Amino acid sequence: MEKLFKLFYACKGVSIDSRNINKDELFIALKGANFNGNEYAKSAIEKGAKFAIVDEKGFENNENIFYVENSLIFLQKLAEHHRLKFNIPFIGITGSNGKTTTKELVASVLKQKYKVHFTSGNLNNHIGVPLTLLQLKKDCEIAIIEMGASKRGDIKELTDIAHPTHGIITNIGTAHIEGFGSTENIIKTKLELYQSIKEVKGHIFYSIEDEVLSNKIPKECSVSTYGMSDESDVVGEIIEANPQVVFQWKDEVYSSPKIKTKIIGDYNLYNLLTAISVGKYFGVSPEQINHALSTYSPSNNRSELKITTRNKLILDAYNANPTSVRVALNNFSSLAIKNKLFIIGDMLELGEDTLKYHQEVIDYTKELDLQGIFVGNIFESLAEKNNVLAFKNVEETKAFLNTAQPNDNLILLKGSRGIGLEKLVDNL
Repeated sequence: MEKLFKLFYACKGVSIDSRNINKDELFIALKGANFNGNEYAKSAIEKGAKFAIVDEKGFENNENIFYVENSLIFLQKLAEHHRLKFNIPFIGITGSNGKTTTKELVASVLKQKYKVHFTSGNLNNHIGVPLTLLQLKKDCEIAIIEMGASKRGDIKELTDIAHPTHGIITNIGTAHIEGFGSTENIIKTKLELYQSIKEVKGHIFYSIEDEVLSNKIPKECSVSTYGMSDESDVVGEIIEANPQVVFQWKDEVYSSPKIKTKIIGDYNLYNLLTAISVGKYFGVSPEQINHALSTYSPSNNRSELKITTRNKLILDAYNANPTSVRVALNNFSSLAIKNKLFIIGDMLELGEDTLKYHQEVIDYTKELDLQGIFVGNIFESLAEKNNVLAFKNVEETKAFLNTAQPNDNLILLKGSRGIGLEKLVDNL
């Protein structure tokens, strides 16, 4: 393995996609349900890869192609090997909701003072985390690694590769419950991050108002707290969220002016406070923190405000689960805007209680007296008995919108990634 690891340092990076290989990269052939990367190793070399790693005999048919027993394990072990060359803070971030936004905000704050490397997009799984680590350059001063989980043990697998020294669990909800089997299993899996931090007696940032997390902090770890309570190290409050968040924060010596952000949703207060807490801990000045948070612009269909020729849109269509949909609807209901419509898409990967969770969303929209439409097979199956408007997919929804042509509304789009609500933007 040590000899093979040296191949990486003779290359200009790593790729697992032979279609987009760059000159002098190391190609690692992975296998999936519908593809076998081993078949493309020779092609990767021909396109300019310096070396390739395969895990099926017969494909090492070139002096620059090397065989290992398992390419995925090789990728993960190589990433761990590279990570251990760095004696810098590694911040691990996980949670059911808000982890990507939190990661982006923390990175924005820390970049005011440090050379920061952080997860691109949501490359947060057993392949994405190793690829993120392998992009670390010698001059990096702090690394931020987002960690996703869809079943028991996922976070431990990632911490065993990334070895975080600092940790953030944003919250624990009902995301991907189908893979976990129960809420208890979700909690146990997220807390695997704390166990990893405990081993190095590291530092944990957490919301003092989150009772589940507050009661699970290992005594071996130092902590920074945030929340709306005066007992927190960093205290914040929403001044306005109509729709962009305006807030203030304070600590034992500093009180901020009103900070106007480009972020939609009062539920993002805790994500903002997390970034402040991390920034304070690492010595970023309050002025630098405020500048970072006021200039940060959401992207990737996460709490984005889009203005079309006819409407204003809150595009929050990157993902959805019962917890995140409820807080999004609650925030949407509180906005002091007269004409509002929601477009809510199916929530995927919820297991045997799928219908119950979707029924609860329908009930909540009625409780809040909100008007709108639902998109997806699950909501469509519940539409008739609930007397609500629903369509099987985005294409049917487009046809309806082209006829209805809503105008002068604030429209919330919230749904799981697989529903593709962002495709409706041009029809609004």
